[in-house]
Amino acid sequence: MKKWLSQFKTEDWVVVAVSAVLLALAALIPNYLPRIPKDLLSFENWQNTLYLFIIVLGALYIGWLMLGKPLKGLFVSLIAVFSVSLVAQIVAAIPQVSYYGFESVFFSVIFGLLIRNLFHVPAWMKPAIQSEYFIKIGVVCLGATILFSDVMKSGTIGLLQAFLVVSIVWFFAYNVSRRLGVEQRSAMILSSGVSICGVSACITAARVAGGDDRKLSYIVSLVLIIVVPMIYLMPWLAGLILPHLFDDPKIVQEVTGAWIGGTIDTTSGVAASSAIASELSNQHAMIIKGAQNVLIGLVAFFIALYLSTRGEKSDNAPSLHIVWEKFPKFIIGFVVASLVFSICQVNEVFHLNAKGKLVEPGVAKMFSSLFFSLAFVCVGLETRLKDIISRENRNLMWSFLTAQTFNIIVTFIIACVLFGIVKPMWG
Repeated sequence: MKKWLSQFKTEDWVVVAVSAVLLALAALIPNYLPRIPKDLLSFENWQNTLYLFIIVLGALYIGWLMLGKPLKGLFVSLIAVFSVSLVAQIVAAIPQVSYYGFESVFFSVIFGLLIRNLFHVPAWMKPAIQSEYFIKIGVVCLGATILFSDVMKSGTIGLLQAFLVVSIVWFFAYNVSRRLGVEQRSAMILSSGVSICGVSACITAARVAGGDDRKLSYIVSLVLIIVVPMIYLMPWLAGLILPHLFDDPKIVQEVTGAWIGGTIDTTSGVAASSAIASELSNQHAMIIKGAQNVLIGLVAFFIALYLSTRGEKSDNAPSLHIVWEKFPKFIIGFVVASLVFSICQVNEVFHLNAKGKLVEPGVAKMFSSLFFSLAFVCVGLETRLKDIISRENRNLMWSFLTAQTFNIIVTFIIACVLFGIVKPMWG
């Protein structure tokens, strides 16, 4: 029994436990929880900042107590890390910045890199630089934002497109990356980001595959930089090409939404780009993106399944015990969170807000964004720029650009066939 219980004293299980507390708060008392401030110009926003810091501090302290790690220096160090993260999120919330699709994690990495490479990271700041721990909490909380009901709105056609795009693009991106000399785990991270949903998929794949955080930050930066021109390029291309293929304006808008939703790698980027096209395109794009988001867990499972059996002797068949032992347990938390919050939404378990409307899992999304931002501040603080400017990272860049170009072409064909031909035939 003692040996059986000892398996739960690992970081993955501790992350699941801490995340469960956070998600319980998000589901039960969403109206009483703070939000990430967009500025610090009011007393209320300073209060929200203080409460958020207390929540993060509690998540860190509880986890460290459960893991038996020393608490010395955590408080002061976390103040510094949290402050950098807060600045990143405030900058990302500036309308002129958010309009171009830049997310807080981008600025978190940038600010962390600037501090690490222009100044010296002092010893007192290091205890709370825990990128792995923060990212895992963010992944579990992310699961609560992926609701099965959103995916089902797209019906069979939307689900089929999501499955085809993710499958085809993932394997193409992986093979191209490997042929260009990209290391296996980095190739898995890049492939997941291009084929599914950018940052969130990169982070999840990295925690499953165990890739280098410096490579992860580089891939995430590529994702977020490429998103910006695509926000404007995609609706322009759709308006240039699709009216010549389909006579019905409604079909043109639906195909446009399906194309944008399947190619742009961030949810905010999809929303901004499809909104430029039309309201109907926006609706379809967001539904398609939601369908692809759900596949994060499935792809993570197969990556973990493959890696858990890799390296075993050929005369020993892979066993369920081996798979379970090496499988990242926080992914279980991700899947369970998605399932529980989906059931809660269907059965109207979420609390009603002051206007009597059902509260969506927006607080869970806030927790996910908060911990991702903290994690990428840490990634930046751990990364030396001269270490990532190498031939291998140039190969990562060319792999990403090649895979994204392929993604645009393949998704266009699939969207035209499914939403332009198959769906109208089915009525």
